Amino acid sequence: MEKIYRYDTINEYNALNNHKTLHPLVSVIDFSKANPRSWGREKTVKIYYGLYCIFLKEVKCGDLKYGRNYYDYQEGTLVFVAPGQVMEIENNGEVYQPKGYGLVFHPDAIRGTALAKSIAEYSFFSYQANEALHLSDHEREVVMDCFSKIENELKQAIDKHSKKLITSNIELFLNYCDRFYDRQFITRDNVHKGILEKFESLLNGYFSSEKPQIIGLPSVAYFAEALHLSANYFGDLIKKETGQSAKEYIQNKIIDVAKNKTFGTDKTVNEIAYELGFKYPQHFTRFFKQQTGLTPNEYRGMN
Repeated sequence: MEKIYRYDTINEYNALNNHKTLHPLVSVIDFSKANPRSWGREKTVKIYYGLYCIFLKEVKCGDLKYGRNYYDYQEGTLVFVAPGQVMEIENNGEVYQPKGYGLVFHPDAIRGTALAKSIAEYSFFSYQANEALHLSDHEREVVMDCFSKIENELKQAIDKHSKKLITSNIELFLNYCDRFYDRQFITRDNVHKGILEKFESLLNGYFSSEKPQIIGLPSVAYFAEALHLSANYFGDLIKKETGQSAKEYIQNKIIDVAKNKTFGTDKTVNEIAYELGFKYPQHFTRFFKQQTGLTPNEYRGMN
């Protein structure tokens, strides 16, 4: 049975990295202060995190894998980990000195705060490994400044202001990351346009095949997997490129195909609903009216 290393508390993770615990729920790590590290003879090491972790790595230390993909360890790359995620390290057995920085915080650190309500909106915590954030030199400076501000607050004696100030600074940092991802979507526009074209092609192919009858209505997750992207990254990319969510984009395609079938054929509403992947004709009729203001038969009669 393969071993899984678990880090559920800040103290456990600080101990791994030879770091003093300044606050029981939040830590800013300088990995260069950690002892030289080796994972022994195990070829693959699995690490379970019960914490939110953001890593700015500056050294290659084994191939880090999440899901089916590997992280790009070039300098200035931010990696985001959410509680419950498991990372894999393909271990070459060598001893290495960790380098870089990290922000680590326990879910309890933000519980009851405004950040707790909005943390799910930072969808990059669920991006795949190959969707990491690549920072410019200026962006790296901003990240390091945020880490410094958080660390300075951790060094203060804990008082009634501590939680608010710490979580506000974490939120500021995450908002900067949101901005930097927007920039990354723009600077990688050619790559993303290719993905949009592939998505459109897959969508058209879906409805020209028997997949709707076999699988049902197409989902965001289906196309994300087909394009080897996480559902969150794919959804954010489509939103940035089209102004619509991926779900809205798919729904618009369903309506477009439905209109063509309704107006251009003599098929019944039941037959059209089945061909589109709806389990029940009444669901199709309700969906069609929500989107167009007319039932399929009313639309057919109007045209």
